[in-house]
Amino acid sequence: MNTYLLLKTLHILSATLLFGTGLGSAYYLWRAHLSRHVATIALTARHVVFADWVFTTTTIIAQPLTGFLMVWYAGYSLTYLWIWLTLVLYAVAGVCWLPVVWIQIRVQRLVTIAWQNETELPREYYRLMMWWFCLGIPAFFSMVIVFFLMVFKPT
Repeated sequence: MNTYLLLKTLHILSATLLFGTGLGSAYYLWRAHLSRHVATIALTARHVVFADWVFTTTTIIAQPLTGFLMVWYAGYSLTYLWIWLTLVLYAVAGVCWLPVVWIQIRVQRLVTIAWQNETELPREYYRLMMWWFCLGIPAFFSMVIVFFLMVFKPT
């Protein structure tokens, strides 16, 4: 079996899972938010937080591991511009993702409390959702560019 192709397959699968889970989670949580239905938001936020821990966290770990191993097996230099750009953009996405995880957990708690107490969503919820949305934009575009760099490997 070709080790490089196995690593490449794992890298592509984890990248797809990372991007797909992120995009899917963002879509469903945003749609729930727009519904303004507290029970829907609470349930969706619970699922999004769970998906982030199970899928996003594992793929965030798998991506650099498989990436560095592929670089080593292929004989690429870590000084290639496309590799450095990929690492920088991956870091940008990660820096955006870390507060998003905290925001999602906090939002889940706020919405669950409002749902259980049958109260309005607090002002903090809306402030956090604005930050969640704003942090998602650079993370999304960073990952799109990372995909481009991985496929085309421009010199």
